[in-house]
Amino acid sequence: MQDDTIYEDEDVKGTIRRLPENLYNDRTFRIQRALDLTMRQQILPKEQWIKYEEDKFYLEPYLKKVIWERKEREERAKK
Repeated sequence: MQDDTIYEDEDVKGTIRRLPENLYNDRTFRIQRALDLTMRQQILPKEQWIKYEEDKFYLEPYLKKVIWERKEREERAKK
């Protein structure tokens, strides 16, 4: 999934910590599987590929909230 490859800045790290357990476990599994395949220099079998229509941005709603909260803290700090 595309969100598995997103650069992990502080906002994204905070988002990952807030993920529900099932989304966090799925993400961890996909990343570990990718690392394992890379180490063995293999490609994921085509029948296990995610279709473009199925690829969703699962971090987006959580990331928006984390960014909004950070901006709110920054605004309060200015006052």
